[in-house]
Amino acid sequence: MAKGLVDIYAGDGRGKSPAALGRAMQAAVEGKSVVIIQFLKGKGLGNSDFLRRMEPEIKLFRFEKSDEIYETLSEEKKQEEIINIKNGMNFAKKVLVTGECDLLILDEVLGLVEKKIISEEELRSTLECREDTNIILTGIKLSEEIIGLADEISKIETIKFKVWD
Repeated sequence: MAKGLVDIYAGDGRGKSPAALGRAMQAAVEGKSVVIIQFLKGKGLGNSDFLRRMEPEIKLFRFEKSDEIYETLSEEKKQEEIINIKNGMNFAKKVLVTGECDLLILDEVLGLVEKKIISEEELRSTLECREDTNIILTGIKLSEEIIGLADEISKIETIKFKVWD
């Protein structure tokens, strides 16, 4: 059986997660199922009524308990969240093993590697569980090891930024 593709949206620019969400919408329109797991985003999109209306085609999961961004947490809270994050990675592996969806988005998973919450080897092991599920990884930094995991990499760069009113 053919393996699903691994796409990465990386770079220090804004728009990696919105690009991944756009791909999720495109897949849903094509009748495919999507699972999104968000990491390191605080509250993120966890309370999005809009995304809840997209179920069952698009399902959003967030395993972190705190609504605060990971970097702002105390060391004690960070240790608690690391357990929750690892539960999220275990769930991702289960989704891939069972073929639960056509597209799995691991939003900000590269940040987990950068912060040494998971290793590059743990990420590789998770990705190797896929059969024909396509995967999108997002994050800022890429290593040579992670580059080797990808079929396609899109570098996102912000040239100019202005906050919308």
